[in-house]
Amino acid sequence: MTLAGWTVIAIILLCLILLITTRLSVDIVFIGGLTVLIVSQVVPPEEALVGFSNQGMLTVAALYVVAAGMKETGAIQFVVNTIIGQAKSIRRAQVRIMAPVMVVSAFLNNTPVVASFIPALEDWARKNQIAVSKILIPLSYAAILGGTCTLIGTSTNLIVNGLLIDEASTETIGIFEPGLIGVPAAIVGFIYLTVFAKKLLPDRGSGFDTFKDPREYTIEMIVEDESPLPGKTVEEAGLRHLPGLYLVEIYRQDHIIAAVDPEQKLKGGDRLIFTGVVDSIVDLQQIKGLKPATDQIFKLNSSRRERLLIEAVVSPSHPVNGTTIKEGRFRNIYDAVVLAVSRNGERIEEKVGDIRLKTGDTLLLEAHPNFLEQYRNSSDYYLTSAISDSTPPNYEKSGAAWGVLAVMITTVAFGLLSMFQASFLAAGLMVGTGCVRASTAKDYIDWSVLLVIAASLGIGSALQYTGGATVLAEAFLGYTEGSPYLALAGVYLATWLLTEMVTNNAAAVLIFPIAISLASSFGISYMPFVMTIIMAASASFSTPIGYQTNLMVYGPGGYKFTDFTKIGLPLNLIIAAITIFLVPQIWPF
Repeated sequence: MTLAGWTVIAIILLCLILLITTRLSVDIVFIGGLTVLIVSQVVPPEEALVGFSNQGMLTVAALYVVAAGMKETGAIQFVVNTIIGQAKSIRRAQVRIMAPVMVVSAFLNNTPVVASFIPALEDWARKNQIAVSKILIPLSYAAILGGTCTLIGTSTNLIVNGLLIDEASTETIGIFEPGLIGVPAAIVGFIYLTVFAKKLLPDRGSGFDTFKDPREYTIEMIVEDESPLPGKTVEEAGLRHLPGLYLVEIYRQDHIIAAVDPEQKLKGGDRLIFTGVVDSIVDLQQIKGLKPATDQIFKLNSSRRERLLIEAVVSPSHPVNGTTIKEGRFRNIYDAVVLAVSRNGERIEEKVGDIRLKTGDTLLLEAHPNFLEQYRNSSDYYLTSAISDSTPPNYEKSGAAWGVLAVMITTVAFGLLSMFQASFLAAGLMVGTGCVRASTAKDYIDWSVLLVIAASLGIGSALQYTGGATVLAEAFLGYTEGSPYLALAGVYLATWLLTEMVTNNAAAVLIFPIAISLASSFGISYMPFVMTIIMAASASFSTPIGYQTNLMVYGPGGYKFTDFTKIGLPLNLIIAAITIFLVPQIWPF
């Protein structure tokens, strides 16, 4: 092997060491490694930068936009709430997530499944006071395991099938043939995660940030007549377990329902009085069928989809200071509506319009984003700040979002478009149909994940370009030529190690010709080796860099590199044992 090849291997090992032993982010480490390769001229720039034009990386970027459309319309939140509901334990939540994700990932490329679920599960974890780190790795692993059950579940299966067709034009893998090994592996993997995930996963990113902000507000919401809420109990409507929020009472026509029972059924026109912290009030904005009870909302000059929640602290020079909100004609002055007022961190129980403002009062406003630019430096307020994710979902567009997703799935399933083409079509349709604004879509794209994918593909390309990957694989597999079973185990191990170091697709491409040569030297069928490569290339559980879905949950889950090794390495060994044992039984040598 050349010096260049050894250099690439050394840089890969250094990157892994830095990720394990330091707090450096994975994107900085891999961009740094790629930079060294470029500056040292180990590989030409066009090889090092190949990842930035890679269809897989660009597909992930487009899928973030698709996921944004699903979230902004409330489509995915509805599914998550329906599937998970009010899970009473972490283990139950994990089970309710993994089971449907495995099924869906078998028929839909697992990357968009994970991309769509991440933001919704982050919201769900915060609302239910469950550490998001307890559910995002199970989400990724379930998607990976589900993807092994069909030919279309993951791009790796399609790539290997393409290589097989090139090798022997009469051979092809049936759409459900991978399931003969994928389904048993998925079942065992599901059981393992159900039993051990709660104990082995860290407790981070719990979403308890709600309680860091002591400000409390009292806000009045009304149940819309034409909505899913009338007829549901308080519990069923999801109004019982919002963290830091309490349903004080219900005003119904001419009487008050105090000490609200969770089994109390809601009626159209009910006025619900909540008290709590701002993050949970934002959650109320996301519930279909609830709207602020103040009639001032409907007098604003913009639609609710164009508005957001803003906190503003009253200064001594505020024109409404010392008068009531109604008398001071607050809405007319600012084109904003006061939803609630907090004074010294405590709630004020008067009707909003009758509250007499004082210096230092914190106002919870609903207004157009222009309010921030106009009054950020105004003497009227000490401070103004937007509340993230406070714009209500555009439920009217949820049907369109599901339609766009269906178009993407259908075009790929019937071979009309590639996953790359279909993802960009879907992203364009999400923006074009108004499911998500272009400016909002850009905010959903996780650029750090894309940088990691691009950089890791570049490093993998360098390993292949310098001949390092081929030399390592051949040297490793050279010890297994005495027995087909040892050769099969060697193919699995080599594919798995390369997957964890490079990417799953690159590992499959590198090992495939070597595995075919081994099968020929033994004079046996190459199908056992082909199916082993499919499983080994997908079974990336030990590191966050081997599979795109692991990279996608790495940041949102607040994980460390070693978190994946702790729970993923035993799963790797389990899947390896199942594969090496069953494959020769199903596809004989």
